[in-house]
Amino acid sequence: MTDAYRMGIEEEYFVVDAETKSVLRRMPATFMDRARAALGESVSGELLQSQIEVMTRPHESADAAREELRGLRRALGQVAADHGLAFFAAGTHPTASWQGGKRTPTHRYDGLMHDLQMLGERNMLCGMHVHVELPDPDLRIDVMRRILPFLPVFVALATSSPFWESKRTGLMGYRLAAYDELPRTGLPELFESARAYEDYIQALVAARAIRDSSYVWWVIRPSEKHPTLELRAPDSCTRVEDSIAIAALYRALVRHLVREPRLNAGVDAVDRAIAAENKWRAQRYGIHGSFVDRAARQAVPVAETVERLMAMVAPDAEALGCLGEMAQIRAILEGGTSADVQIAVYQEAAHRTGSRDEALRAVKTWLAHASAQ
Repeated sequence: MTDAYRMGIEEEYFVVDAETKSVLRRMPATFMDRARAALGESVSGELLQSQIEVMTRPHESADAAREELRGLRRALGQVAADHGLAFFAAGTHPTASWQGGKRTPTHRYDGLMHDLQMLGERNMLCGMHVHVELPDPDLRIDVMRRILPFLPVFVALATSSPFWESKRTGLMGYRLAAYDELPRTGLPELFESARAYEDYIQALVAARAIRDSSYVWWVIRPSEKHPTLELRAPDSCTRVEDSIAIAALYRALVRHLVREPRLNAGVDAVDRAIAAENKWRAQRYGIHGSFVDRAARQAVPVAETVERLMAMVAPDAEALGCLGEMAQIRAILEGGTSADVQIAVYQEAAHRTGSRDEALRAVKTWLAHASAQ
């Protein structure tokens, strides 16, 4: 099974009014009923009623994953339009206020909101999760540890959250800054084995701090439901092509780390601390910044780091049949992430109209249009 490295993609979206693009506070029951009828088990609610999630099946073909993801967006868009609604994919909604959000009434989410209190109410954030199949539990933990230095790359490439509550945050990816308020987020610890990881989980479960490992929300984690290693670092990507490219790069990197067990075998506390610094730099500057390179003892531009990574995993991407999809990464480096486009749309509209409100409206219109393509 490990030879296939099948991947699945989960995307979270904001549900908005079709005309104003304002976030929906309370989900109409008929909307969710129709969405489930149209998409089946591939759609689910989220913690807040302003959000919805779609999930692809496991795929060996990146092209098949792309077509399913496009189909899910099309089907969801049609159901939304029938209700006077729309959706868009971004890490944050540019103008929504977190106050007044309504949680989805389920036993799990009731418990989460009781535990998290205001932090749960502030969780008006959408991400993309990529699962890659790794049935061996020890291999999942080994790869999770050795992949740490590469994780900031995925944060930088997926930035789509430069606005928060109608303000320019100054960050290209604000979502993780807000998300990291929650417990058990950020980078995972340096577990040496599946047994050590399970000891950690069981200690928290026994103390009734969590119910199971699905309450651990690191930027990468072993999945609770599937035999996969789940990347959770990226913002929700506005453009489907970006989602598929980032998923393809992650899939190829996982295969490469399995084939090269000595790569990052000595990862230590210093490497983890530098990865945390680079994660912040990715959130702040996106693809336009630089990363701390421990070996080189200098800052290396993000674009250069990405090119090196792509060259390293190119044979793996070719073996998996996703080299073409991964090429879209260069289009992101050249044309910008969703955050870059949002800022450009905002600046152009602000210059043309002289109105911040009109500029933000233009951003939301672009998000809804691009998400539906």
